[in-house]
Amino acid sequence: MSITPERKAELIKEFATKPGDTGSPEVQVAILTSRISTLTEHFKTNKKDNHSRRGLLKMVALRRKLLDYTRGKDEARYQDLIKRLGIRR
Repeated sequence: MSITPERKAELIKEFATKPGDTGSPEVQVAILTSRISTLTEHFKTNKKDNHSRRGLLKMVALRRKLLDYTRGKDEARYQDLIKRLGIRR
């Protein structure tokens, strides 16, 4: 249910603001979005998996907090990020 190391490295490379950047909000939101979409697919076949659903809700809340932080710091970066990830807001 997690993402592969190759996919994670690919996301880091795509969303990094500078070389070696793994902690910026953009990278964190991209990784969380990938994990959330993977879990969403998992729940289409496993409807009663409530333990994993709790983890999904925690990830969604963390992503929301990171997006709010990014929006407060720089609106243009926020708009660019949600457009690149295809997140509706």
